[in-house]
Amino acid sequence: MIPDAIRPLWTAPRAPGAPARVWRDWVLVALLVPTAVLEAVLRPDVTWRPVALVLALVVVVSLLWRRTHPLGAVLVVFGTLVVVDTAVLVSGAGELGLYTTACVLLLPYALCRWGSGRDVVLGLAAVLVATTLGIAGDFTGVAEAVLAVVFIMTPAGIGAWVRLASTARVRERDQVRLREREQLARELHDTVAHHVSAIAVRAQAGRVVAASDPSAAVAALVVIEGEASRALTEMRLMVGALRDDGAADLAPQRGVGDIEQLATAGPPRVVVDLSGDLDGLRPAVGAALFRLAQESVTNALRHARYASQVRVEVAAGEESVRLTVVDDGELHGRSGTGYGLVGMAERASLLGGTLEAGPGQERGWTVVAVLPRTGEVA
Repeated sequence: MIPDAIRPLWTAPRAPGAPARVWRDWVLVALLVPTAVLEAVLRPDVTWRPVALVLALVVVVSLLWRRTHPLGAVLVVFGTLVVVDTAVLVSGAGELGLYTTACVLLLPYALCRWGSGRDVVLGLAAVLVATTLGIAGDFTGVAEAVLAVVFIMTPAGIGAWVRLASTARVRERDQVRLREREQLARELHDTVAHHVSAIAVRAQAGRVVAASDPSAAVAALVVIEGEASRALTEMRLMVGALRDDGAADLAPQRGVGDIEQLATAGPPRVVVDLSGDLDGLRPAVGAALFRLAQESVTNALRHARYASQVRVEVAAGEESVRLTVVDDGELHGRSGTGYGLVGMAERASLLGGTLEAGPGQERGWTVVAVLPRTGEVA
């Protein structure tokens, strides 16, 4: 069970754009490995010299995976520290470790900078356990123990701060892009409206003079053709600018057949059942059914506590198609007033359909959407 207070942190995705390895990583490892070997050989006060050297090498080598696998690197290193510190605590051998292992501070930073929310929670728990055992093995007072915890957790705080700052910059950039896209959309509307108005006027004039002056009607058709071509050209330019990348040009529109791809083994398990004649649906209807099913499944996976199954049923009739998404989770903290449901209802309404969402009779949540096969606007 995950408390609602930490659920947003637990489900947070990894930070995007994490580089695998850069030249600085190889330089760092190339410097730290011989340093660790020299320290293990030359320092006279090293306890358990072979163990200390192996521990230092594990820490140094793990730095190469600190961005791509932050949780794995933290668990390997701090798990090893837990084993070593436990052995030191039992034997009373005293402080163990080389100064070179101070580079371990890079791991909490990388964990909070690049890891997912789940990685951060589990990784910091391992860091705190290892730190506690290390302090217990060489306890010199409460003040120094607190300082040690602050010292090891400070890089984690810095990593979280850098991540938040980077996220804020990305969000600000996205807002700027969104405003620019809105401006382009308005320009597209004005441009298309201008050309369509010219086409309508010319078509009306051509129809009036067609009987008395066929050549004037032909001239009107030429103007209409030119206006339509210019409108299509400018529309393609505007739409191309609004798209994120060129891949969108070739990406097929999702349809009702793609709903089967939502099925997963879980947990919770997502079961998809398609029935009836689903051929011949208008593309807009098929795309809407897929988006409604996708959004409903996403909401169920995110909010349905203790759910074991999410069932998606699409049943096609002669006049309409019915989409039903049901889960068997608990109802605590769930409501039908979110913006996501508002958007889903609006999408269904635009195609002349309806959407209802609410709690089930005993448990779970049910979403039912009914769309006309032709997608006619109500």
